[in-house]
Amino acid sequence: MSSGSPPPPLVVGFDLDMTLIDTVPGFRTMLRLLGEEFAVELPVEQLISKLGPPLDHLLTPYLPADRIDAAVDRFRVLYPDHAIRSVPALPGAVEALAAVRRHRGRVLVVTGKFTANAQLHVDHLRLEVDLLEGKVWGVGKGEVLRREGASIYVGDHVHDVEGALAAGALSVSVLTGGCTRAELEAAGTHVVLEDLGQFPAWLDDHLLATRLAALEADLQQRGSVMVAYSGGADSAFLLAAAVRALGADRVVAATGYSDSLPLRERDPAAQFAADLGVRLMTPRTHEMDREGYRANGPDRCFFCKAELLETLVPLAREHGLAHVATGTNADDAVAGFRPGIRAADERGAIAPLRDAGLTKAQVREASRRWRLPTWDKPAAACLSSRVAYGVEVTPGRLARVERAEDAARALLAGAGVRNLRVRDLGDRASIELDRALLPLDPALEERVVAAAVVAGFAEAVVDPRGFRSGSMNEALRRP
Repeated sequence: MSSGSPPPPLVVGFDLDMTLIDTVPGFRTMLRLLGEEFAVELPVEQLISKLGPPLDHLLTPYLPADRIDAAVDRFRVLYPDHAIRSVPALPGAVEALAAVRRHRGRVLVVTGKFTANAQLHVDHLRLEVDLLEGKVWGVGKGEVLRREGASIYVGDHVHDVEGALAAGALSVSVLTGGCTRAELEAAGTHVVLEDLGQFPAWLDDHLLATRLAALEADLQQRGSVMVAYSGGADSAFLLAAAVRALGADRVVAATGYSDSLPLRERDPAAQFAADLGVRLMTPRTHEMDREGYRANGPDRCFFCKAELLETLVPLAREHGLAHVATGTNADDAVAGFRPGIRAADERGAIAPLRDAGLTKAQVREASRRWRLPTWDKPAAACLSSRVAYGVEVTPGRLARVERAEDAARALLAGAGVRNLRVRDLGDRASIELDRALLPLDPALEERVVAAAVVAGFAEAVVDPRGFRSGSMNEALRRP
């Protein structure tokens, strides 16, 4: 068994003029100044209606060939003082760049504009750009896009379409320039948007569809899988995806039963698997026998995942299943300190969600579209994650945490609590709740605290900072 390779990072290129910025005001001023200096009557409005080609192409019909270079040079000299401050970003431009960032992508600006002047626009408008390359046009843009690994290029002109196609990238066109929908489609663009305001939603849908297709293709070529199934949103979605790709007869769900799995999670997880028509196996795991797990250092999850995989891999082999798959997603892979992921990789588990690039948000959105009941299920890490690092993990401690959480949930059911953790700090408990519920009514808070004491803690307090996923890791980051 071996894990796959994650997809290449998202890289999106954008044209500048009439795609990200409304060049018309500055260009109009510049053409009038140029006409005056070179004593030529330029059809200003006609020229600005078809912005896109390089300046020398635009001026060729109106100036002698031996004066074109001088006019272009003069244009570039005058440009900073007359065509920067008057040029705004087009509606949706900032949001489009932010959408790429939200997906952890790189942003390129690839433009025919003189590089120094293009940079002035980007700086003036504070556009967040990773790389800007100017003085490239048409198919020449393709070389830059290909070199930088761009999979999408956004522009407004048929020549932008040429550049995208030359790079083998998806061509996305906006109708904010001088080209019509018919012209852009005839040039071969793949997508036409009214403006960049539509781009974030389009990008979200495009990436989700692309990554779901990659997930399906990955699972299909695996032949059969055992899903390490906790009942959480990620592993439940992976289980459903595996059934879609392979059929229920070639998929098995396996949940390791131990003291760290809350009892309240078991029946709903079993019902979900049954609804999919999938066989559920519940082997007993013995992470508590591992000294590194009981010691509860920052690497505790390594020992837990090692125990799980060393239980499931031979079980999968025994039942003729080709792979063991975990629900690790693309966010998990970049979330910093995750020793459990390393343990799974070292033991040959595959991580199809991660390898397809699917993030937690995308898993939830796809689950919603598939009408899976787990689509909005709150995160439910194992009980051991509640115990402060350095405090020994024991069955008694875990049972105490579970009793306290169940009691607190019952008391707060009417308040609509979703996220709730009782953190075991040794002799005392810290109770984390959804921030929207804080501060609690004093009488209710007193009852919640008392329930934790009844569960076995010497003392307890409701954390005023509210629920924070992975809050136990905060101590690791302190100097």
